[in-house]
Amino acid sequence: MKVAILGTRGIPNHHGGFEQFAEFFSVYMAKKGHDVIVYNSHNHPYKKKEFQGVKIIHKYDPEHKIGTPGQFVYDFNCIWDCRRRGFDIILQLGYTSSSIWGKFLPNEAIILTNMDGLEWKRTKYTKKVQGFLKYAERWAVKTSDHLIADSLGIQDYLKDKYKMDSTYIPYGAELFLDPDESVLEEYNLKKNGYNMLIARLEPENNIEVILNAVMKDRNQRQFLVIGKHDTAYGRYLKQKFDRCSHIQFLGGIYNLSHLNNLRYFSNLYFHGHSVGGTNPSLLEAMASESFIVAHDNPFNRSILGEDAYYFQTSEDIFSKLSLIKREHSEWILSNKNKIQDIYNWPKINGQYEDLFMSCLEHTQ
Repeated sequence: MKVAILGTRGIPNHHGGFEQFAEFFSVYMAKKGHDVIVYNSHNHPYKKKEFQGVKIIHKYDPEHKIGTPGQFVYDFNCIWDCRRRGFDIILQLGYTSSSIWGKFLPNEAIILTNMDGLEWKRTKYTKKVQGFLKYAERWAVKTSDHLIADSLGIQDYLKDKYKMDSTYIPYGAELFLDPDESVLEEYNLKKNGYNMLIARLEPENNIEVILNAVMKDRNQRQFLVIGKHDTAYGRYLKQKFDRCSHIQFLGGIYNLSHLNNLRYFSNLYFHGHSVGGTNPSLLEAMASESFIVAHDNPFNRSILGEDAYYFQTSEDIFSKLSLIKREHSEWILSNKNKIQDIYNWPKINGQYEDLFMSCLEHTQ
């Protein structure tokens, strides 16, 4: 197959969940002998034209100059380039800034779209933008040949809202098998001596709710906040909690070995995501044997089940800050087994490849 992957800043991952998936899946497909192209922003730090057998096409992305509207320009540049390359399959990861260009997608290619989460519910967007995203969602459904849902909740939503079937394929993760306690020295940390979260610093990820409780922690256990903070909301959070010496804003960390070790040796891992489907960082926390306290919503519960504590308010969190990881080894093992049996990358990658093959067979 000749496959294109759109909708990310590019590979290797320097941004988030879709980029991580695009990296793992594209390399898998290339190793299976498929011709795979991933579109990268021209601002991506990786400038080569190939990555582990995957071809990379860099397209102009003015987001650094004009902000969010630049994403629309970048997506248009990628889609327009697709028209002349004779792809069998085009996989779109998300639709936020691409679906307005759906009519330009090549007719001869099969268009599959991962519908991501409920983007129009994200509180970082204004009411006007949320209204636009509802239209964008509808356009993505209309211009796609097949929809992919990364959670059962999203699959149900697409069926109820649009009467459209979709294929449920969650994200994956790799079991973390080689802990290295020396990594902690780089961050001046002690084993099980700190709590943490990893997330984009956005309101719907409940960072402020979590930190409001952490601020009042009498034990003042170190708390790591990992995620880009060079945004308006990130700066707001840093300023609000500036006097809390036990709260450390580390910025974005993309060394997966470091992230896995930080998760593995933490005491509590907070997952505040409240919008969307299967979140990659949650699966990676499970794969790294984290002891998880998650926001209480159907998306998180569908993954964690009874093997986590849940919160809605800062008061909920405050009551859990005294929990000790070693006293919940059964939950940790259960979550690890879910990764091994259900959410592993070989299985997820294989499900995508099988779906691609099935779509091609039905068009022949």
